[in-house]
Amino acid sequence: MSSEQLQHFFESTGGQIATICMIMALFGVILFSGKGKKTDTKALVLSAIFVALYLALNQVIVFRMPQGGSITAFSMLSITLCAYLLGVRKGVMAGMCAGLVGLIFNPYVIHPLQLLLDYPLAVGALGFAGLFRKGKHSLQTGYLFGAFCRFLCTFLSGMIFFGEYAPEGFNAFTWSLYYNIAYIGSEAALTLVILWLPPVRKAFENFKTQIAKDQG
Repeated sequence: MSSEQLQHFFESTGGQIATICMIMALFGVILFSGKGKKTDTKALVLSAIFVALYLALNQVIVFRMPQGGSITAFSMLSITLCAYLLGVRKGVMAGMCAGLVGLIFNPYVIHPLQLLLDYPLAVGALGFAGLFRKGKHSLQTGYLFGAFCRFLCTFLSGMIFFGEYAPEGFNAFTWSLYYNIAYIGSEAALTLVILWLPPVRKAFENFKTQIAKDQG
């Protein structure tokens, strides 16, 4: 299938329906991923809220990059918070849902691997922030790791599929490296400043403790 055919498919009603089915399947995994395979309605509701928050904040553009990607109003934080509160699996699933919703509203597809890297995998990778749920400064460390995982996905996509757009003096590797660091790194730095504020840090820690008690 050519890049034009792929783009046309995901712009079509059939492609959008297929994407919605994938989103529903991922939310189903969140719902039935509790201990003993019991339903976890609270995790599903929280995940849906964080996905909606990601999509809303992702529309608040601080700076738009010329070849795709933007510095947004802390949108990455919403998925990393989901992982911080609910764990890696639910965080990754919620992130993949958010990425697929983005595919519905703003598809740009030239290759199946590029689709995966730029949409479900890139946003889903933020969920790996949940690997650092414990320990001192776990939220800040987890957020930084989640942002790095997202960077890896977008960097690979840029290097493999968009290297031809590198300006003079750059190759595919260096252009993708600098380009993706520019917007992901900038948003991450701004977000970390907020997360280091004592009231913000304490509020999220208390919320996490409450969620753990409810799930326990």
